[in-house]
Amino acid sequence: MKEQLEKLALQMYRNGTSYSEAVREFQKDFLIAVLQDLNGNQVKAAERMGMHRNTLRRNLQELDLDIKSMRGSRRRPPVSARPSPMMDKNANAI
Repeated sequence: MKEQLEKLALQMYRNGTSYSEAVREFQKDFLIAVLQDLNGNQVKAAERMGMHRNTLRRNLQELDLDIKSMRGSRRRPPVSARPSPMMDKNANAI
């Protein structure tokens, strides 16, 4: 993996990518990979990366990353959209 990163760094340098641009792109890709792997869970992602959740949020804002796009489809629907457990199953039957 280190060898691949070194090749990428050399390629970016030769293409005229500035240091700040390279660091920004790496940060974006790294954060996206971690958050997608954890289904957008910021608390778990921050813990896994060894940072505070607020630091992660600040980084996401600074990099203009949308957390909603990183969440999978496994999210539970909002409470208002869930059927009530107290509701009679036959109440909607005609």
